[in-house]
Amino acid sequence: MDEQQSTTKKLSLSALVLMIFTTIFGFGNTPAAFEQMGYGAILWYILGAILFFIPAGLMFAEYGSTLKEAKGGIYSWLDASIGEKWSFIATFMWLASWLIWMVMISQKIWITLSTIIWGHDTTGTWSLFGMGSTMTIGLLGILWIVFVTWAATRGLNTLAKVSSLGGIAIMALNVILLVASAVILIANHGQLAQPIHHISDFATSPSAQFQSPIAMISFVIYAIFAYGGLESLGGITDSLDKPEKTFPKGIMIGGAVIGIGYSLAIFLWGISANWQHVIIDGKANLGNITYVLMQNLGFEFGKAIGMSAANASIIGTVFSRFAGLGMFFAYVGSFFVLSYSPLKSFILGSPKELWPKKMTTLNKNGMPAFSMWLQAAVVIAFIAGISILSAITHKESTFFYNVLTSMSNVSTTLPYLFLVGAFPFFKAKKDLDRPFVAFHSHTWMITITALVLLTVGVGILFTILTPFITGDVFTGMWTLAGPVVFGAIAWIFFARREKNNN
Repeated sequence: MDEQQSTTKKLSLSALVLMIFTTIFGFGNTPAAFEQMGYGAILWYILGAILFFIPAGLMFAEYGSTLKEAKGGIYSWLDASIGEKWSFIATFMWLASWLIWMVMISQKIWITLSTIIWGHDTTGTWSLFGMGSTMTIGLLGILWIVFVTWAATRGLNTLAKVSSLGGIAIMALNVILLVASAVILIANHGQLAQPIHHISDFATSPSAQFQSPIAMISFVIYAIFAYGGLESLGGITDSLDKPEKTFPKGIMIGGAVIGIGYSLAIFLWGISANWQHVIIDGKANLGNITYVLMQNLGFEFGKAIGMSAANASIIGTVFSRFAGLGMFFAYVGSFFVLSYSPLKSFILGSPKELWPKKMTTLNKNGMPAFSMWLQAAVVIAFIAGISILSAITHKESTFFYNVLTSMSNVSTTLPYLFLVGAFPFFKAKKDLDRPFVAFHSHTWMITITALVLLTVGVGILFTILTPFITGDVFTGMWTLAGPVVFGAIAWIFFARREKNNN
């Protein structure tokens, strides 16, 4: 057995950095960042790497390597640190982040389809049964949720495999952005479409939405969201040669590479896109910004290589369609996996007595069908609620996608408060075998934990407060809805279990 272990191929530092990059880096994050903050997003993405990605990544590595045999994922990490009650509530909130993601992508997937067919986003003009576009997209989103749940409960997960095609296409989009931007910059003799007037442009936003200090600081949540997925890397330390040295180096180098990659991509969008002309005058929103910027990139690239405006427009349409196709495959593949994987992992990894019997029962395809349909009902309720209220209050699509993004950002980052906050309690456990130790100094560990908690906590707090301060109660209430509703449900489940035990 020792001989077998010695001959097992271990991951090198370069392989680890590549794995970190491909797991974390998201092409769609940079168009959203440019839409919200312009060049100002660069500072916050760098701060996100320093204040969150690197220290939290080291913490999650110690969790994962120490509890590598546990099947409950972050539930097991928290259970070993702060006990069953809070681990259950925190993991339920983590599950909420995936449900909010499903709400958002069930709307965005129709933008990708529209872009593939027509070359640009036409969803703002869609209408079924006399409904407006927001209600129509909401209805289509509900039908999509029903279809995916029906297929997944029957084990029809073939469509999940198309995510690899989406991954290849999105990698190609990064290359296209880099090459096309370089050609445009050379052709324009170094002149940027979005000019840099002052060094402060790299810290401030041209958007009216992010002018106040509180609103600007709240943008750190976008950066933390862009580094999401760290918890999935916690279990790979046993595949590394000398993990105590290799993993910290990998996290630091990976954080630097991703931070530089994000910063470079945000800057590259400014080479081809003037913020006012393309985003404001073009009425772009967080739902279609990727395709708007890709279409503009193709158009400017066509002009840079000497094409007529008409032919350059064709190149723009090709670019946007390719982006739509890549994102469509990625969304479809991810949706089928995430419709059951987080839910199934949580239910099977936590004590069965916490759940009603129906929710833990697997069907003949190995799926918790009752729980999946219950999950679908919750997602549908959120979609219907947001769509109906947006239509009643006559909110346009820009507002609609801003609400969905705020909900997703808060729901996704909130579980990190629990994971990071529980880390000192985890370190205090003396009866655990730790193949990898993140911080050897207790004082240093407490300082880093406090810094990460402050970064994430202030970002979440300001993201929630900003809409209330500006009088946008609708966005504020829906941003709070996910964590509050799912936290309350988790509390009720646990209280029910305690009552039955007594």
